Parts: sequence; C-alpha cells; structure tokens
Amino acid sequence: MAIHTDRSRILGLISAFLAEIGISVSMGPVSADSFLPGIEIIKGGIVYDPEKLFYPGDLLHEAGHIALLPGEHRNKVSGNMKEQSFTDGGEEIAVMLWSYAACLSIGLPPVVVFHADGYKGQSEWILEQYAAGTFIGLPLLQWMQLCNPQGVEPAFPVMIKWLRD
Repeated sequence: MAIHTDRSRILGLISAFLAEIGISVSMGPVSADSFLPGIEIIKGGIVYDPEKLFYPGDLLHEAGHIALLPGEHRNKVSGNMKEQSFTDGGEEIAVMLWSYAACLSIGLPPVVVFHADGYKGQSEWILEQYAAGTFIGLPLLQWMQLCNPQGVEPAFPVMIKWLRD
C-alpha cells in the first residue's frame, strides 16, 4: 500500500473506526503548539488539520490514549495526554498495542501508526516484536478488560471492546 498516496482513504477509515467506537474526530483548526503536528485532543475528541497532519496513523495513537482512560475522565481530557492529572503516562505501552490492534481491525498495515519517524526510532523493532507475537503491554489491556486473558478466545489482537469502562 502506498501510504502517502492513499492518505485520504486512510484518514477516512480511521475516522469511521473512531466514530464507530465512540471517539469523536473532526477536521478543524489546530493550534501551532499542539503536541503532535496537526492533531489536538479537545474534551475527549480529536480535531485534526489534514494540511498540518504529518502521519494519519498518529490519529489512532492519540485515540488510544483517549480510549484507555477510565470512562469518567474521557470527556475531560484536552491537550497533551502526558500533562493530564488523571494519567501518569505509564499506559503508553498499552496505547501502542491498542493502536496496533486498531490497525489490524480496520485493515491497515501497522506501519501506518508505527512509521519510521515515531517511537524514538524504535518503530521497526516494535513491529518485529508484534509480528512475532510478543505483545509487550498485553497484561495492561487484559487488566483493563479490553481483550481476553491469555488462553481465552478470541485471542489478541482481537479486542472484546475498544473503550475502557
């Protein structure tokens, strides 16, 4: 798949998936100092500027942060997730795995999220681990009751739900 030439199709698939699971996503103006270029989290939803957005897959990653918040905090979150009072940033590894499962669920190659310019230069290694079935962070998704425990079908990367209660 030519990721850069298929940009609008990818954005459409991601937007439809997020709307289906209950995370609002819309196009609109994004402040110049947003955490990621062209993306802003506002009251539990995602606003993106397609002209400023570098990587469409970043929408899925940021949505993972929203999805993994306890439900009572989800609509309160705005701005940089690492600056929120109700998150300690420790869920990043689960967010990565959530976005991997989301890619597979909507039929996108995981490199859409795990692009070469992300993940502190470790995206290739992460993708190798996931391809080998080494799902770093899986116990967190299981603890959040988003996927089944080990040995129970359907197995990860199938999710039994996408939003944490």
